[in-house]
Amino acid sequence: MIAILDYGSGNLRSAQRAFELTGIKTVITSDPNVCADSDGLVVPGVGAFGACMNQLVDAGGKEIILNRVSAGKPVIGICVGLQILFEQGTEKGGASGVGVLPGEVSELKSEILPHIGWNTVSAGKGSRLFEGLDGASFYFVHSYAAKKGVPDAVNSWTEYGEKFLSAVEWNSVCAVQFHPEKSGANGARLISNWAKTL
Repeated sequence: MIAILDYGSGNLRSAQRAFELTGIKTVITSDPNVCADSDGLVVPGVGAFGACMNQLVDAGGKEIILNRVSAGKPVIGICVGLQILFEQGTEKGGASGVGVLPGEVSELKSEILPHIGWNTVSAGKGSRLFEGLDGASFYFVHSYAAKKGVPDAVNSWTEYGEKFLSAVEWNSVCAVQFHPEKSGANGARLISNWAKTL
């Protein structure tokens, strides 16, 4: 079973429909036991870093994520769900993240923000998420991003004004800056690739 963490942020229904295409039962829940027992946990996120973190903490989601990571159980973050896995975000004065991944998330250096639309991803060597998808395009909506790779991880990159981390695969943790649920066949393939690792 795949659990989509409901902490009040993210397009939960579209994410659920996308992950259900894997053929694996997918539920939207904030129940710590269901999240702990699931084969995979999806951490969505839309909006500002700090607001998402506040909602996550209030819903007990930070502990859910940390417990799964410490147990080596699969987690995938989407959009701001990637960003909050890092230690720090600089948006709107700054806020602390979950701290699973080292580093910070800061504003993209581009004349036009937010970065909205399709862009290509250069997959890191040995990526399982991007198997059959290196150089494929995905749908982005964001103004902030991680700029440094995660040590001992498979890091994948995209260019928009500057190079930024569009996906990371580290131990049981995967995260993508784009929206696979809005990325058509490429997004469905990526979700399927992740589901095969469960």
